[in-house]
Amino acid sequence: MSEKALKSAFWAVGVILILIGSWAWVDRWLNEHQNTDYGSVVPWGLWVAVYIYFVGLSAGAFLVSSLVYVFNIKRFERVGRLALFTAFVTLFIALLSISADLGHPFRFWHVLIYPSFESPMAWMIWLYSAYFALVSVELWFVLRHDFVVGSREQGRRGTLYRILSLGSREDSDEARASDRQIIRILATVGVPLVIMFSGGVGSLFGVVASRPAWSGGLFPVLFIVSALASGTALLALVSAVFQDGLRRNRQTVLALGTLALGLLLADVLLQLSEMLVGFYGNEPDKIASLELIFSGPYWWVFWFWQLGIGTVIPLALLALPSRRDPRLVAVACGLIVVGFLALRLNIIIPGLADEQLAGLTQAFSSPRISTDYVPSVMEFSFSAGLVGIGLVLFGLGEWLLPRERDQAPEEVSHVTA
Repeated sequence: MSEKALKSAFWAVGVILILIGSWAWVDRWLNEHQNTDYGSVVPWGLWVAVYIYFVGLSAGAFLVSSLVYVFNIKRFERVGRLALFTAFVTLFIALLSISADLGHPFRFWHVLIYPSFESPMAWMIWLYSAYFALVSVELWFVLRHDFVVGSREQGRRGTLYRILSLGSREDSDEARASDRQIIRILATVGVPLVIMFSGGVGSLFGVVASRPAWSGGLFPVLFIVSALASGTALLALVSAVFQDGLRRNRQTVLALGTLALGLLLADVLLQLSEMLVGFYGNEPDKIASLELIFSGPYWWVFWFWQLGIGTVIPLALLALPSRRDPRLVAVACGLIVVGFLALRLNIIIPGLADEQLAGLTQAFSSPRISTDYVPSVMEFSFSAGLVGIGLVLFGLGEWLLPRERDQAPEEVSHVTA
């Protein structure tokens, strides 16, 4: 499939998913949570899983960008700005997803104004805010020179660049050197920041002692490694589509595939360790949650989606001679990205579906008091719309923003110095 056909497919799928999700968006804001299927026993559902999924993609993409802007690794210089843009878009989608789950999303600012710093969630929201601001500013400085140059054009694109340049008109070598220094500082600050907020999401689960499936010190590390693996895989896929990664930029896709392979193996090791410790620890509640994953109503999510599609097939494609074919590497990385959503679902739903008070679901008769959670059509449609927004934003970014290939090789080297 040609690069043009891949981009067209991105646009087509994105628009279709937005149309599918549009009615669900209206339903969510008009009817609030009435048409969702989570309840008192399973209060978090698909939207929370999608939220932590996209947060992981954002954190992983940003950490890959740090290989360029902090550690100056030339092998990945072509995906530096793409990684930052990916981090920005996926974080935006994550925030949209969690806003749908909140009962009063427009009160989010209360946490910023009246924080309780003993709460991991308060820390997480403060870190999100700082991270979103940092990514936005760093991306602007990475693109500032291109905005200034583009602002001299006539027509709509020139008008757009004049707006995005925020009045900046300086195009000297000194200004570009200053930009590179600022980018390096922001990227350096961003590395511990993104590790803290990504690990903080894991900590939010790990400190919940009442949920044995989550409680443990390994969760923060697991979330960081999962973020790196999924973010790297997403970058390989996006680079293949939007940077001619199947031909001109094939070495970058192959390098990202190799990195994704190593990170996926590390993630599998951590997951296996978590499961083995749970079984050998012989804690009844922990084992009950694991059994829900392996043989409960959600067994197929683990065995077919997470293990088969998201792990075994990609590992084979990335370890065998097929790893030298950028098309198969892109496919493998796409499967990794899809598989990590199953991992997030297997964290959220089975961890909550284990009945904490024996007999609770039999003591009351209500559709909201049940451990049998399956997302409603509205929840699925809403989430599909979120994915569609992400795809369209990538398409708009490729169409409107300055592209890496528009730069001369020596200019690319300057940006990553």
